[in-house]
Amino acid sequence: MTDSDLREIVYRAVESDELDYKAHQSWNAMSRGAKAKIVRHLVALANTKGGYIVIGVGEDAAGYPAVYTGLTDEECRSFDPTAVGNFVAECVEPPVDFTIERPVIDGRRYAVFIVRPFAALPHVCSRGVENELRSGVFYIRTAAASSRPAYRAVEMHALIQRALRNQREMLGRMLRGLLYENRSTAPGPVSGFSDAMTAAVDYFRRRRPVPGGGRSVLLQLSAHPDKFKSGTFDLETLRRAAVAAWRLRPGPRLIRDGEPERARRTNVSLRLLAEDAPRMWQLFDSGLFHFVAWLPIPEDRLDFAALRRMVIDAASFAGRFYAELDFTDELITLECRLDGTAECRLDGPGIPDGCRCRSPEVAVALSRSAADLISGGSAHAARLLRRIAEAFAVPDKALAGLEKVSEAAWEER
Repeated sequence: MTDSDLREIVYRAVESDELDYKAHQSWNAMSRGAKAKIVRHLVALANTKGGYIVIGVGEDAAGYPAVYTGLTDEECRSFDPTAVGNFVAECVEPPVDFTIERPVIDGRRYAVFIVRPFAALPHVCSRGVENELRSGVFYIRTAAASSRPAYRAVEMHALIQRALRNQREMLGRMLRGLLYENRSTAPGPVSGFSDAMTAAVDYFRRRRPVPGGGRSVLLQLSAHPDKFKSGTFDLETLRRAAVAAWRLRPGPRLIRDGEPERARRTNVSLRLLAEDAPRMWQLFDSGLFHFVAWLPIPEDRLDFAALRRMVIDAASFAGRFYAELDFTDELITLECRLDGTAECRLDGPGIPDGCRCRSPEVAVALSRSAADLISGGSAHAARLLRRIAEAFAVPDKALAGLEKVSEAAWEER
């Protein structure tokens, strides 16, 4: 949003079904109940048509939001997207799509939540918090600027209809892509990256078959921009970006020291097939980063700590790599895929022994900007890891410290 847009929102001075104001406060100093109230507004807006929450505007004597105190520097910094996002994720399913802008308008700082309407499924409260949030409730935003539960049949019907309409639109876009976009010589956004990854896995499997001596899971970690276009980058530009990104956050797990310089050129990528381990990574001229490796699972147990380190490495590298390519604000899709997981158990401290995966594959993904991956990478990696653990039926209480552990590992990087 432009500065002019944000200024208009701050000074609109009328709450509505898409706009809410809150007086100056610090997220860090707020009680759980006060934070839950913010979450209720976020969910209600997302379940209606999206909107905004402005922090730093109080009410005058007549009850109108017209006291423009703004926020102190400390209060403004407290509305960190990662800290707020972690609390919201604890209370809501599926995750709410929102960003936080912190503009300076007429010398005063504000925090502005920009809330997008739900894409496929409406958001439901998954955890009760004091008197502000009730588990299992769908909150909506009314024309009277109230964020309340949807308790009338017509309101629930509207949520269902909106979800169905969104899914029809998504299906329509998919079908249009299949019917029309594939007539061109260039593959579409999804098929282009998917085809490159499929070819990479085939190449890897031929040259690095399943290791002997026990069972293994095939791990794929990938990241790519929103749109596919072959030849977007020349290979030396990719090499320089990889060198710069890995020097900022060095590590031995995915891309090792000196490997970007030694990677071999193909027609469309830089490729490094390791000689000392069953792993391979590639940087494609479309902007795709792809890593594939065999992970041993002795006694059908997958080491969660080892997987966590690799996912954190991927998030760390992706943020720096795409920032080096000037993709700071564009959406980057980060994906983790595990193949061969049927009846595999997840092994780690605090994880019950019976937690196993019933599916032969697990795939999780999220889309964030490169800047967001840099600033909140540990939280995003934790979200991916939490979704993986859910596929292994790991209970929430066993993952209570995942965010803190991921943050500590991120700092070590």
